[in-house]
Amino acid sequence: MNSFTEENYLKALLALSGESGEVNVNELSKKMGLKMPTVTSMMKALARKKLVHYEKYKPLRLTNKGKKEASLILRKHRLTEMFLVEKMGFGWESVHDIAEQIEHISYQIFFEKMDELLGYPNIDPHGSPIPDKNGRMAWNEYTKLSDCKVGETIKLSEVINTSVEFLKFLNSREIRLGVKMKIKSIEPFDQTMIVSYNKRTYEALSHTVCERLLVEKQK
Repeated sequence: MNSFTEENYLKALLALSGESGEVNVNELSKKMGLKMPTVTSMMKALARKKLVHYEKYKPLRLTNKGKKEASLILRKHRLTEMFLVEKMGFGWESVHDIAEQIEHISYQIFFEKMDELLGYPNIDPHGSPIPDKNGRMAWNEYTKLSDCKVGETIKLSEVINTSVEFLKFLNSREIRLGVKMKIKSIEPFDQTMIVSYNKRTYEALSHTVCERLLVEKQK
């Protein structure tokens, strides 16, 4: 069994790895808020457990075993977030820190029951995919709102940035997953987008906001 600290490292590596599958030690150090020697020491320990490929001066890579374990931690986190929102009435901006603690529970039956009660969801409250029991994750091919054009109608499917501040901003604009928006205009100078949705006929969204919203184009 891995320690809470080791699990946090694995999850961070998975989050940073992207398409290349590689993570720079300095990058990981910044995400963890720890000094590089501390991070390097942990990478050596995870390498001994066959969870990470570690070579001095080379990028880090999760092994297949490491990827699976990291994905299963992420599964517990996202299932917990969904349970807190759907069954306990928490706002989507309030669940991350709670899930950070619950994800370390080792009793799989606890999360299997949670999954059952939720009806086996495949996304979390922010639209991110929930890995299955084997750690496999189906990525959805969405488009950034910032890449859409005037006249298009879109549906919000995922939020990239899930910081409390950003989610509260979306709450203040009544923006939720599933909301359909019509793009009315785009400001050439700074790409601010004017959209309409629900009862809001003229809402301005900055380029920064649009970059963080993943959408599906509607016919």
